Amino acid sequence: MSRVNHQDLGQLNGPIVLFGGPYSNLQALDALFDRVRALGVGRDRMICTGDVVAYCADAHAVSDRMQDSGIAVVAGNCEKQLAAGAMDCGCGFEDGSACDLLSVGWYGYASAQITQAQRDWMGQVPDILSFHHAGKRYAVVHGGHHDIARFIWPVSPEAVFDAEWQAVERSIGPVDGIIAGHCGVAFERQTARGMWINAGVIGMPPNDGAPQTRFAVLDAGQVTFHRLDYDHAAAARAMVQAGLTQGYHKALETGHWPSEDVLPPELRRAALASG
Repeated sequence: MSRVNHQDLGQLNGPIVLFGGPYSNLQALDALFDRVRALGVGRDRMICTGDVVAYCADAHAVSDRMQDSGIAVVAGNCEKQLAAGAMDCGCGFEDGSACDLLSVGWYGYASAQITQAQRDWMGQVPDILSFHHAGKRYAVVHGGHHDIARFIWPVSPEAVFDAEWQAVERSIGPVDGIIAGHCGVAFERQTARGMWINAGVIGMPPNDGAPQTRFAVLDAGQVTFHRLDYDHAAAARAMVQAGLTQGYHKALETGHWPSEDVLPPELRRAALASG
């Protein structure tokens, strides 16, 4: 087995809240905390799939909230890049694509907000988490374990899931399910090796034309996906005030991403509308 920064959370009982991509969206994070309190779930049963910081206006405050919360976090590419003092987000966008060009603005703003102490915390969060729940062992990664910024979609070929599953098991041993994030779209897919769960992200809607974002709850071995209502108008205003007007501020309200070039063709609006 290869050496990775692996944290074993042990046995987790009862409902577990899974979420990704706070994306510097303070309003969404606070709304999630309110929902979780209403569900009666403690923060020791919350797991974040990474990218605490990204598109939105409150990188410093969101980082502080997450660090202080004690919630288990797996490292996203944004954590890795900010911890290393890198010049770009390492998101895996194709060079020269709209998403790549748009990332220059928000990443530079986020990097300027983040303190050295916050970078140090980001540098210490694990690459992979594991836990036992309802008789099964789960792993938690960001994009993929083979490639932290790999975009894995509900329509990705079976070979993609198989390769990542093998990489996880080479690192930490057999697992029955894998929980991931990064792509921004919540989904559950039964693979030949087990269930792959993408918890979605709370900081940006999933390009479906509505402002609500997503999180998931794992309970008794079953996953359910939940819409998160929050003050998206206030989050968008905060972005405008910060000068983050490359398009993601509008996405918070319209529910449509400023560019779809990162998406597989069959998940773009035109294809979904015609289908």
